[in-house]
Amino acid sequence: MPSNKQQEFQKELQNFFWENGLTSEVTKTDRLAFFAHLVTEKNKDINLVSRTDLDNLVEKHVFLSAFITRFFPDKVSRFIDIGTGGGFPGIPIAIMRPDLRGVLVDSTTKKIDAVKEFIDKLKLSNVITENFRVESNEFIEKYKEQFDLIVSRATVPLIILIRYALPLVKEKSYILSIKGGDLNDEFSKAELKYKSNIKKSTVYELAYKPNNPRNEKGKKLIIIELQK
Repeated sequence: MPSNKQQEFQKELQNFFWENGLTSEVTKTDRLAFFAHLVTEKNKDINLVSRTDLDNLVEKHVFLSAFITRFFPDKVSRFIDIGTGGGFPGIPIAIMRPDLRGVLVDSTTKKIDAVKEFIDKLKLSNVITENFRVESNEFIEKYKEQFDLIVSRATVPLIILIRYALPLVKEKSYILSIKGGDLNDEFSKAELKYKSNIKKSTVYELAYKPNNPRNEKGKKLIIIELQK
């Protein structure tokens, strides 16, 4: 039987899904709620999310990671989550989009061990973990030109994210990054250096009901279309 906390998570997720027109298949919200429960338990031993974020785990981490899948470009098939931390956004993406295959990467061994455990417990067969720095020669050699979608949550500036992405992506690919704050400076630096690689860039306000209808929380989703 799911714990009381897990049932609370499930209810909260279901509500967010309904309010925002996301397909609320019970199996998906069940799994996402179980994932939230696993993160909460593991967070007692390892700092996967900050203590303050733990109170808003479903909204700030689980739901938001699932929500961005509605912005995914068509015809992507393989993604990499750079700096996955506690499995965000990679695990919710894997749950929402079982048709996609993914690699969740982090250089912190403790974190990637936790993520591997989550994947096993959730019985996710479409994602694997890697304990690497993505810029390392060994990682690039292993995954050269394999991905058409890069996802990342505010881990590094866009200019660095594009540098990490280019050896790992196919001829045409996309970067999706969740960020907050003023992005003008980041964009201009990235566009200056990688003008020939950036085909198109779009910024979406990550507004959602009922808690953030006008995006008062200031989260944005950046989508960059890359070409080599």
